[in-house]
Amino acid sequence: MRSVEREAFLKSFSLFLSSLTLLMILLFYNLYTKQRLHLDHQIFSEMRLCSFDLKCQKFEIDFADAKTKELYVLAKDESALYAYFPVPGSQRYVMKFSYAMEQYHQELLVIQKELLVEFIVIFMVLVLLSALFSLYALHPLRQALKLTEEFVRDILHDFNTPLSIVRLNVRMLKKDCSATTKIARIEQAVETLLRLQENLRSYIGGHALQKEIFALDEVLQDRVSLIEKGYGHLHFEVQSSPLKVETNRDAMIRILDNLLSNAAKYNKQGGEVIVRLLANQAQLIIEDTGVGIEKPYKVFDRFYKEHARGIGLGLHIVKKLCDEVGITITLHSKKGEGTTVILGLKEIVAG
Repeated sequence: MRSVEREAFLKSFSLFLSSLTLLMILLFYNLYTKQRLHLDHQIFSEMRLCSFDLKCQKFEIDFADAKTKELYVLAKDESALYAYFPVPGSQRYVMKFSYAMEQYHQELLVIQKELLVEFIVIFMVLVLLSALFSLYALHPLRQALKLTEEFVRDILHDFNTPLSIVRLNVRMLKKDCSATTKIARIEQAVETLLRLQENLRSYIGGHALQKEIFALDEVLQDRVSLIEKGYGHLHFEVQSSPLKVETNRDAMIRILDNLLSNAAKYNKQGGEVIVRLLANQAQLIIEDTGVGIEKPYKVFDRFYKEHARGIGLGLHIVKKLCDEVGITITLHSKKGEGTTVILGLKEIVAG
């Protein structure tokens, strides 16, 4: 079960089960209240019958002054349940029948245990029904995801031919003509399309995770140089020291490309992108002086975006890839001041 399916299943299961459980608790509380009242009524009825013949050992019998006592009413205190009944032929005294509170609580405990057993049995049935209902509700989502992935795969497949033609013709242009700004822009546009293609592949789970050892500082310099070509109005600064890592190279490139392109794309005119690879701390820091993020805590959510540009998948895919390869990622941002992303590389540093 994929993460989005698991999330949908857990949410629907929790909502359905919690709603039914709350309803069941209210019903069982009402049932317990009725059974407790029935027990009180039963005890009072037995007291009343006992007042006629006094042939009962269940109750403690005493006599009290009739002036201040209310007859035929069941009352409770800390020690007992009691009621007063008239003494035949006497207007001065009344009989007091008492039932020990300890015995009363024992009878309530029996009722509680019986209801608890019924509650557990019904709750287990509700868990099963909630799971079946959630799986049934999940079926349309699975079908929609399957259709979406098939559509994305078809689009990616159709992208290959025109992108290959464009790249081939750009290379031919570079051989026939001297390098120009226009050709560089075309190359940058092709690279952007390729990054989008890789993001979509990552989104549908099309990336491989075979590990290899490589120099991260060299890969970082290559990716910065590539991104830098398309943003002549920005200043890029790289501070790095040699660091070898053991992880999936393609996944690492996807992470770097998304973070660097975001730092450039949402920057200000004449802004800066500062990249620092700290080998001694096993950290990679990408800092920009861009527009910042209003809600940094939501940036890794699928399809979340604060600007009209993009589709809201870049940082979600970055977080997904980081989790898969063992990189920790933290993001700090302030609206209007810029964003800082810190990657913790301790788990992937080559031994």
